[in-house]
Amino acid sequence: MFSATQLSPPWFTSNLVLILASVSFTYFLIHAIYNLFLSPLSAIPGPWYYAISDFWLITHVFRLRQCKAIQTLFETYGPVVRVGPNKVVFRDISTMRNVYSVHKFSKSTFYKSLLTNNNDHAMTTLDHANHSVRRKSYAQHYTPNNVLQFQPEMHEFSFQLINSLENIAGKSAVECLALFRHLMVDVVVSASFGYRLGAVGRWAMDVEDPLSTAINDFPKRGILRSVVPTWAWNLVCRIPHNRWRKMCDSDRILAEFVSSRVYEMRAQLNAGKIGDAEKLSMLQRLMSYWYTPTEQMPDHDIISESIGHLMAGTDTTSTTISYLFWELSRRPDIMKKLQAELDEAIPDAKILPDLAMLQQLPYLNAFMEEGLRLYTAVPSLLERVVPESTSKNGSSDEIFDLMGYALPPGTIVATQAWSMHRDPTVFMSPDVFHPERWLESTSTSAEDLYRMSTHMMPFGTGTRVCGGQNLAQMMLRLAVAAFVRNFDISAPVETTEKSMDIKDSFVIFPSAMECKLIFTPRHH
Repeated sequence: MFSATQLSPPWFTSNLVLILASVSFTYFLIHAIYNLFLSPLSAIPGPWYYAISDFWLITHVFRLRQCKAIQTLFETYGPVVRVGPNKVVFRDISTMRNVYSVHKFSKSTFYKSLLTNNNDHAMTTLDHANHSVRRKSYAQHYTPNNVLQFQPEMHEFSFQLINSLENIAGKSAVECLALFRHLMVDVVVSASFGYRLGAVGRWAMDVEDPLSTAINDFPKRGILRSVVPTWAWNLVCRIPHNRWRKMCDSDRILAEFVSSRVYEMRAQLNAGKIGDAEKLSMLQRLMSYWYTPTEQMPDHDIISESIGHLMAGTDTTSTTISYLFWELSRRPDIMKKLQAELDEAIPDAKILPDLAMLQQLPYLNAFMEEGLRLYTAVPSLLERVVPESTSKNGSSDEIFDLMGYALPPGTIVATQAWSMHRDPTVFMSPDVFHPERWLESTSTSAEDLYRMSTHMMPFGTGTRVCGGQNLAQMMLRLAVAAFVRNFDISAPVETTEKSMDIKDSFVIFPSAMECKLIFTPRHH
């Protein structure tokens, strides 16, 4: 019998390691040379090390600063930059229209990290045709006229919160991300399910609302889940730590809540308790929706779609509201102008006007536009994939032309609201919060206003634009009007430029993970 050492002498083992190392190095070298000099994307500007590996962009993703990193690349290399072996980003209005509206490119697989209940919903459906079928199921729910039907609930929950803040009377700071998440959870749950959750009431009593916590946990869970193998994930979820378990379970908590609403609604429909009321919840629309004449929308799709809307409509809006109020806390000049306009429009601070009337207030509108420009909740890359053919006649040899560069099928292309909203050729002093830029004057022409508005994409752009943007816009406007009319807003010492520095993981949040502000009641 031969021993293992006799079969493979030391020189053989070391040679094998050398051979494997040199093969790996040669492969890497060929790969790098191809990406740098021979790839169809090699003519596109950008740092050479980004062209050979996705590693560099991923480091910025993990440091929660991808938006800022890409903005720096635009400032260095111009409006089109290669940021990976197969990824190109651009900051250009006509290309934006081409990619998102004209050709309607499919989404990249990145969006699959946002699955709910391990199932697709409108946001994670990659191709345009299937997305269109999904979108039709809820589109009517978000028309401006339909959203206005939920005004009484929006007013009621807002005043519930105002009363709680008046009881605190500015004696202590409150954490706004949680505060406004509870408000948005109540609004979205009542509009989506016709159900009263009572999240604002729980906040006032300092009692945890499990659904609000699960909504806040879900994106973190999604990020962790997408980078950890399934076996490891199942293992870490068994760690006996209460708070950690809740985060691992956030998807299940949301699914159980929505499932209960589905079964309740089905029982009511079967018992004939719900007639053809004009004011339909989104759930009623989904439950009566048919994909085809023979295929009704199944329960698992209804559940994942509903969770998707809960997710998309709460944390995003509450984050933007918090940033708007932080901006007011350090800009008393803006707060005074806003309060003067609102005092005149709302003589009785306890009776909010119709939302249609709020849309007529010029300074409030300018403030909202500027807020959405600098503090849009989702300013990140909206990745799309160049398809096999971009020609109308379907010929397969068609190469997509992006700003003079030919991109082969399979290339990932993207723009980001962060950079479109900070283009110095469109927005003077782009990093300054200046609502007046949105008011027509001697220094701002109608042409300037049009140009700025075409560069705005706070809710995405094209056919995949955010379905719930009308609800978000109305709630943002209502919250600003209601709280600024009733309170002076200031910041405690712990809320600073540094604590509020924007981090991004597809959505934005402050680096301190909190936004503490003081709401002092105004003397009416």
